[in-house]
Amino acid sequence: MDGSGSEAINVYEHCTVVDRKKGRVACNYCGKVVSGSFRLKCHVGGIRGDVVPCPSAPADVRELMRNRLMERRRETFGMEHMELHFPDLPRRMNSSPSLNGIKHNKPQTSQTSGSQNGSQEKEEMEFSLEDGETGNVFVSNGSRGSKRGGNEETIDDTASRKAGKCIGRFLYETGLEFAAANSPSFKNMIHSTLGPGLGEFKIPSYEELRGWILEDEVKEITEYVTKIKKSWATTGCSILLDSWIDEKGRKLVNFLVNCPEGAIYLCTHDISSFDIDAIYSLLEEIMKDVGVENVVQVVADSTTGWAGIGEEDFNNRFKGVFWGVSASHCIELILEKIEMMGSVKRILDKAKVITKFIHGHATVLKLLKKHTLGRDLIQPSKIRSAMPVMTLKNILSEKQNLKDMFSSSEWNMSPWASRAEGKRVADLVEDHSFWTGAWMVLKAAMPLIRILDLIFKADKPLVGYIYETMDQVKETIQEEFKNEKSKYMPFWVVIDEIWDNHLHSPLHGAAYYLNPGLFYTRDFNGDPEVAFALLYSLVQMVQHYQTQVLISRQFSKYRLAKGSFQEGRDRNRGRNIPPGIKPVVLRSVKNQDLKLSFYVKLTAAIWWSCYGHQCPELQRFAIRILSQNCDGAAKYGLKRTLAEKLVTNGRNPIEQQRLKDLTFVHYNLHLQQFCSGMKTGIVAEEIDPMDDWIIDEAPDIEPQTSVSWMNLDYTRGAINENSSKDRVHVRF
Repeated sequence: MDGSGSEAINVYEHCTVVDRKKGRVACNYCGKVVSGSFRLKCHVGGIRGDVVPCPSAPADVRELMRNRLMERRRETFGMEHMELHFPDLPRRMNSSPSLNGIKHNKPQTSQTSGSQNGSQEKEEMEFSLEDGETGNVFVSNGSRGSKRGGNEETIDDTASRKAGKCIGRFLYETGLEFAAANSPSFKNMIHSTLGPGLGEFKIPSYEELRGWILEDEVKEITEYVTKIKKSWATTGCSILLDSWIDEKGRKLVNFLVNCPEGAIYLCTHDISSFDIDAIYSLLEEIMKDVGVENVVQVVADSTTGWAGIGEEDFNNRFKGVFWGVSASHCIELILEKIEMMGSVKRILDKAKVITKFIHGHATVLKLLKKHTLGRDLIQPSKIRSAMPVMTLKNILSEKQNLKDMFSSSEWNMSPWASRAEGKRVADLVEDHSFWTGAWMVLKAAMPLIRILDLIFKADKPLVGYIYETMDQVKETIQEEFKNEKSKYMPFWVVIDEIWDNHLHSPLHGAAYYLNPGLFYTRDFNGDPEVAFALLYSLVQMVQHYQTQVLISRQFSKYRLAKGSFQEGRDRNRGRNIPPGIKPVVLRSVKNQDLKLSFYVKLTAAIWWSCYGHQCPELQRFAIRILSQNCDGAAKYGLKRTLAEKLVTNGRNPIEQQRLKDLTFVHYNLHLQQFCSGMKTGIVAEEIDPMDDWIIDEAPDIEPQTSVSWMNLDYTRGAINENSSKDRVHVRF
């Protein structure tokens, strides 16, 4: 019996130590591993909070644990009040600076031989209050591994470890230097977030961030990556190439793997000195690492960086794997070519004159903000070639506001109204031919912009839709120009050039045929190109001749909707849409409904899982194709700093392995958050102040101006909230 009259509890009689260093123990009754003696007591005692109650603990043991925990809670509460009223009691002071400089002291009883157990129990109960039983949280910063009594070791404070891991994950994901955690601003941010009265919080040290915290994160990310890898055997996967040239002139490439479960980072290589044979050898090595039988396609991020690799040559070298180029990159190339066309370039150059003049002079920019309620003309984009078209669309939407601005008394009284530069822009805003030409540009380019935006927003495989979508883009442009061949045909030529030489893959035609959302519609066009793509993909992906013959026979059941295929086709037949697929009708620049549609909730592979079981060979073939994406790595927006460090020589093996693990964690954390979060499309948040839509070389400094960037902030209540939000995303 202890001093309180309750039966003493030796917690280690109810558990087995799994990891003394990390304080992890396993319950003797159900085997669950928990961190810390307090959590074990809650687990066995059936007290809910941060741990699940034990389903197998004997009733008497459960009751004993519960009573002891509740009694200690009351004792701790009483001791805290006694210490407040009797400051002369022996105690140890732990103080931490608050935001206002006042030190909050946390009293603790001295760890003498007679009170050691009680003091340690009190520390545990102080920590236990994190579950919301009171408003206080105390995180002990006692040394790890200190003795508690007998042969028992102190269990690491779970809350402190959890918080430390959260800080570590933040630094790993963002790629910030570990030293940031020790900056006064970072500490103030953490303590401000915790709020007053929460006691001392120990920021993890530099050694902890590169030690046990990183080690734990590597294990967790490895488990996440392993889970994704297990799905490859069913769905197949795509290897994505993310290449760039760094400031040292090195050509580097990140290798990613994408599948419906998510994207993961594999490795980084320096291929500066590689010839075409060395690149092929590296690709073969990567595919062996992934599992050649799992790889459906390799998607390059550009047409220039991998110019030596031809689709036919690649397909001959790697039987069963397709070579492709990122769809978003190909559409970007189309936009670049369209923007260089004479009639389009003239309109964009005029629009650029407007934006450069307004952004080049603070007083004019302030006047614009007043008339547009803070909205900008320039629309930054993650896709470089999309920015001019999106900016032109913004200018068109602010047409009346621009006219009002250049006819206002404030403009007429400004010195710019009488200068040649100002007169030129004012005349341009009143030029009817400029606005007419701008509409023509949008009619040709906006369907491509919408496709780019939807590709970046999509969280499901798109390969089953890209073939039909590109055809619909052309049809939309044709309709926008009222079927006048002389007007729409130049844009068709550009689209066909990129499609034929870079974007089109037999995989796209096969996916179009196997996509039930398109196949079972009256608009499906099974032309010879589609038939060839389907048979080519079959021969390329299925090695056994007998299986090829069997699948070709099963095509007829799918085509005629026999057996389970009929059930899948008839489901939602009134809408001609398979279950779970949501159509999105794109809008023209004049907000009229267009035929162009895009399916953002893609479930074609799931449809085959549900209705293709009577033809298992065809089912597997279809699922592996329809589970792929048609886009590359650009949409993930991976930073390159850690990868560039990783391929730089000069570190000892231990530090090189640590950097390799940190890079592995950094990229896979980023990809994990990207795949689980809300996709934002191609709209970027920041405007590059050095962009050529803002400035040529250097801005003219306005003499005696009192306007600064702070005067241009219209987000502080002066702007209509809804209007501001409308400007965050492209309005289609």
